[in-house]
Amino acid sequence: MGGLFSRGRPEAPSPSLVDIEARQRAEAAAAQAREDAAAARAQVAELIKSNQDSQQKFMEAQQASLQAAAASQEQTHKEMMAMVQAERASNEARLLAEAAARTATAEAKQKAAEAEEERKRTAAVQEQAKRDAQTAQEQAKKLQEAANEEKKKATAAQEAAKESKKVAEEQVKVANSAKEEAERKLKEGIQPVVTPTPAEVSAAKRKVQYREDLFHFAVAGVAGGGKSSLINAFRGLRNKDAGSAATGVTETTLAMARYASPNAEYPYVWYDIPGAGTLKIPDWQYFNAQGLYVFDCIIVLFDNRFTMTDIAILTNCKRFKIPTYIVRSKADQHIRNIMKDMGYDSDDDESEDQKKKLYQAARQQFIQQTRQSVKENLENANMPDQRVYIVSNEPMLGVIKEKRPKKIIDEIELLNDLIGEAQTRRARRDAEAATVVKEK
Repeated sequence: MGGLFSRGRPEAPSPSLVDIEARQRAEAAAAQAREDAAAARAQVAELIKSNQDSQQKFMEAQQASLQAAAASQEQTHKEMMAMVQAERASNEARLLAEAAARTATAEAKQKAAEAEEERKRTAAVQEQAKRDAQTAQEQAKKLQEAANEEKKKATAAQEAAKESKKVAEEQVKVANSAKEEAERKLKEGIQPVVTPTPAEVSAAKRKVQYREDLFHFAVAGVAGGGKSSLINAFRGLRNKDAGSAATGVTETTLAMARYASPNAEYPYVWYDIPGAGTLKIPDWQYFNAQGLYVFDCIIVLFDNRFTMTDIAILTNCKRFKIPTYIVRSKADQHIRNIMKDMGYDSDDDESEDQKKKLYQAARQQFIQQTRQSVKENLENANMPDQRVYIVSNEPMLGVIKEKRPKKIIDEIELLNDLIGEAQTRRARRDAEAATVVKEK
């Protein structure tokens, strides 16, 4: 059959090589076009899908933003509502607290008033009970005292007798002890210390005619020390002038003498005290016997030796807080004696320069010996060191008369220190008097 049909169709002409190549190219171009179309469709599909994804994401983001905004608005609303509720609750709590406080205060006041009333009632009851108990005690005490009074009276005489006996025995014991101590001190050479009574002080002030508006200097020391001559020099007088203190080789002052300063500018009074060591004035009684404890200032004057009498005066002045000045007198005489010991002879024809050199050497030796001697005496007596003023009457008189004597040692310093002492104590006394007046 196949052969039958094959023979019945007319045979097609055979394509040429050109046609075949053209058809191949057409098929290749169609295939390429199909591929390009497919690629384009795929790309278009990809773009559509990408666009759809972007729109989906945008929609989702927009939805999320809307949801977040709604949530934020909801949270803000909730917080505002919470704040409103909190403020409302706070106001309500404050009002409740104030109401409660007012109620509590009123109740507390009421309770306090009730407690105070109760306390007063209790105190009244206690006070009454206390008075009753006190009355009972007083009555019991009176009964007991009445019972003891008879017993005391019975034993009083016995006790008084015992006490009198005891006091008498103690007085005898004290007297014997004092006697033994005084005897021991006298044996050891220790002089007794006697404190004047107020009556003795008043009597001593009357004796020296003591006045509060004057300053009272006492010149004391051993007999023959030149006390009267020094007082004359202090007053601007020579020993033979009218109104001067009596002087002499022997002790001429046997009673205390009072000399006022002739210069009204200086309200001073000088006292010439009888010399210690005379037969009429024993050494150990010198200070108290002369009433030296009433003076404002005491000059302890010595000539040759600084003695235990001088130490006793200084010791007593320290007890009574009386300022003291140690003065060695007759310096010019002592210096001349030292010059003679050095070989000076007034009859020799020595040059003036030689005399001056010899005088300066003797003067320096005398000053050093005097200061060292006083220092050692004070140290041996366990007393503090104290300056010693070395003076002569003639230069002192020249200083008082405002001249310029050449051979001076301590005259100017002594006079200035005495005046300064008087002015200081007078100023202190005036201040104390002003204080007393102000306090009144």
